[in-house]
Amino acid sequence: MKLDYRSEAWPIAGRFTIARGSKTEAHVVYVEVTDDGYRGHGESVPYARYGETVESTLTELESARAQIEGGIMPSMRAGAARNALDCALWDLRAKASGTPAWKLAGLRPLNPLKTAYTLSLDTPEAMGAQALQNARRPLLKLKIGGPDDLARVEAVRLNAPKTRLIVDANEGLTLESLKTLAPELKRLGVVLIEQPLKVGEDEALKGYKCPVPLCADESLHTRAELDRCARLYNAVNIKLDKTGGLTEALALRKAAQDKGLMIMVGCMVATSLSMAPAMLVAQGADFVDLDGPLLLAEDRAHGLKITGSMLEPPEPELWG
Repeated sequence: MKLDYRSEAWPIAGRFTIARGSKTEAHVVYVEVTDDGYRGHGESVPYARYGETVESTLTELESARAQIEGGIMPSMRAGAARNALDCALWDLRAKASGTPAWKLAGLRPLNPLKTAYTLSLDTPEAMGAQALQNARRPLLKLKIGGPDDLARVEAVRLNAPKTRLIVDANEGLTLESLKTLAPELKRLGVVLIEQPLKVGEDEALKGYKCPVPLCADESLHTRAELDRCARLYNAVNIKLDKTGGLTEALALRKAAQDKGLMIMVGCMVATSLSMAPAMLVAQGADFVDLDGPLLLAEDRAHGLKITGSMLEPPEPELWG
């Protein structure tokens, strides 16, 4: 087996802003594995919030090269490097066996999925304008994180009166601000609040009966955090960059479902190559947020076919 990897930068359509900052490019790591004439590839997004950089991810892959090329899956921490490698190996296995990845995973044939569309954090007026442009989408996700949060959600609701809304705080609230904001969000028809409090500080959610279901994002990476999150949240956001690949993501989904938690499958801003394996995890999920390619100025060749907010299953030329 041979391992190749590289960093890539994909321009974002405009600017993407959350509570922690803004960016105009999506920086991804691309991994390719070849064996006996077959090729598999995967993609990941190193995330600074989790102590990752593109450089550290490439270094981690290089340090594991000898084991990978020797046919041994190395022991790697859950994160971007393991994600790109794991997804590339799933793709390689599918190509070499002539068996779709969904079948290898023991799933039914993939169905198209309706994805949320993310509105970048901005002024209430600008977010209202974004909502107006996307008012026909079935599900909008709003980034919040400041004193004008209620005005932001009100502006979005005014301009997208029929759309379901998710609010994502990216750890930007306090328990006090959440308690003040949550009843208003309920009034405005918000169906889910993602990660309101900082990791660690979210222990304060224990015993709090929020009028809107709460979803763990930054607090949940793998099954190791699931028991804790199940005590604090109603839902979990599964992202392959957090789980370290499709293998753990599928196991995490089953374990979370067994605990009665709602399932959200999310993504970083990335190309269709990141979304394709996540579509296996997202089958039957309560919330799907795989809009990464919709936020880019251009996508990878053989990208997912997307009509409005509907994602079609990936073609073999892309992945799986």
